[in-house]
Amino acid sequence: GGGARRAPFVLRALRIALVVCLYWFTSIAMVFLNKYLLDSPSLRLDAPLFVTFFQCALTAALCLGLSLGAACGPPCRGLPALRLDPKVSRSVLPLSAVFIGMVTSNNLCLKHVGVAFYNVGRSLTTVFNVLLSYVLLKQTTSLYALLACGAIIGGFWLGVDQEGAEGTLSWTGIFFGILASLCVSLNAIYTKKVLPVVDGSIWRLTFYNNVNACVLFFPLMILLGEFRTLYHFDKLGSPSFWGMMTLGGVFGFAIGYVTGLQIKFTSPLTHNVSGTAKACAQTVLAVIYFEETKSFLWWTSNLMVLGGSFAYTWVKGLEMRKVQEDPNVKSSERNETGV
Repeated sequence: GGGARRAPFVLRALRIALVVCLYWFTSIAMVFLNKYLLDSPSLRLDAPLFVTFFQCALTAALCLGLSLGAACGPPCRGLPALRLDPKVSRSVLPLSAVFIGMVTSNNLCLKHVGVAFYNVGRSLTTVFNVLLSYVLLKQTTSLYALLACGAIIGGFWLGVDQEGAEGTLSWTGIFFGILASLCVSLNAIYTKKVLPVVDGSIWRLTFYNNVNACVLFFPLMILLGEFRTLYHFDKLGSPSFWGMMTLGGVFGFAIGYVTGLQIKFTSPLTHNVSGTAKACAQTVLAVIYFEETKSFLWWTSNLMVLGGSFAYTWVKGLEMRKVQEDPNVKSSERNETGV
């Protein structure tokens, strides 16, 4: 009867709701946790590279642990065995450099700006996607998509202006926000390029990226005197500090998996929309949690960025649908994904 047909739909809807909630929870918790580790007045640890290094090391270790688990038994059988091949490691290196730039500038942006502004600070990824696909892949972008980018740039610019008006503007934070946006965009392009080297396994790529990152972070940490900072850090023996660090690393590891889940159970498009909505919730939560008061124009800048991102995603989605329905569209236009 009707009940039998309805049940799978309800189950499917519940599963999607669960995956989306999981993504929101992981992503927001990670940002707040990282803000605490990078820039909390109660912790007073000024070692952003060490925090990032620790998360990369933990991610690599978790990858290795799960792959060993896969070798042992059925629960995680789907995962490929991981081993370090120096040749593959070298091939992945250009991507790793971008990856390091991405995670480091992300964390440095979060260190210098509030969680509430963090989303606007890193909002130019979409704009860089358009620029880079034109420069590197010779792909043009439709007028509507460009208008959406205009809204994002306007929102970003107004946001910077408003942060200045409130006296909370950090140019360092803005610089790293723009750099993070560029790196996220480059990371997506390079990932496609490098995937064949690791047999198309995102899992293997994550492992190599994080191992490479750990090696490259060491000289950087020495250069910036972070080991000295750590040596004088008063909570180095505190279990609660290491608990927080580990939790941050676990969330950092989980976010990749949860993002994959959300894309798998919904679509790349829905994933983007969910990410935009999550950013909105995160901003509101941050303003409430840190007891900040923001001006009308400050909120307007956030809405412009979110609206622009949403519009861009929507326009791209419509274009993709048109391409799928019309077999005569050039294959060059078909290649463009809605990421």
